[in-house]
Amino acid sequence: MLILGLAPAAHGANRTGGMFTGDRSGEWLYRALHATGFASQTQSVSRDDGLKLRGAYIAAAAHCAPPDNRPARQELANCRSYLERELEVLRHLKVVVALGKIAFDQYLDLLKSRGAISSRAAFAFGHNREFLLGEGQPVLLSCYHPSQQNTSTGKLTEPMLLAVFARARTLAG
Repeated sequence: MLILGLAPAAHGANRTGGMFTGDRSGEWLYRALHATGFASQTQSVSRDDGLKLRGAYIAAAAHCAPPDNRPARQELANCRSYLERELEVLRHLKVVVALGKIAFDQYLDLLKSRGAISSRAAFAFGHNREFLLGEGQPVLLSCYHPSQQNTSTGKLTEPMLLAVFARARTLAG
């Protein structure tokens, strides 16, 4: 399973060097990953805290912490080659979980540029939506980002996040 996030958080991954490590989003994410068997522990506070992912890999659409969590088009374009290379290495993906609309859009744009999908018209972002992309492509699950804005307002709850990763577990086998 690939988990595709937006970017390293300014006070989390940008500081620690590990995606979703040392920030509030990561607290939510790692609890859900642990509960569904994808992570060895419920939290990650530093790059060397012993966390091991099992059958999961975390990547980002952008590789620099963007101002106001809104990367410019050019920033996303500049970072796209990283995601392309990560996908080349992850040859046996069964599931991609896109955390947030920007990650979702970036993944679909990449697939369209590769000819894996002909149009993005059939893909509307929403929480816990499942998209079959065709022969040889991993299933795409869309999920609200576990940002503090989404979790503190109740837009995303722990049961909602758990449901996404429980579904990912089933699809990944």
